Amino acid sequence: MEQVLEILQGLHPEIDFETCNTLIDDKIIDSFDIVTLISDLSEEFDVTIPVEEIIPENFNSAKAIYALIERLLEDE
Repeated sequence: MEQVLEILQGLHPEIDFETCNTLIDDKIIDSFDIVTLISDLSEEFDVTIPVEEIIPENFNSAKAIYALIERLLEDE
């Protein structure tokens, strides 16, 4: 989880990602952020995020992002 928070803080240091659960809904992160985030997550965790997993529910909070990464790592 710490790595996910660090990556998110790199995008928007002014946001409290530990408590925010509306990153997409409130347009805190945009499509450019998502592209950067996917690249950083893929590199950090050595996973490929399939297109069908790029949905708002998976990116609305740090916890949701971490759950996605855990799920992808389990499926390998």
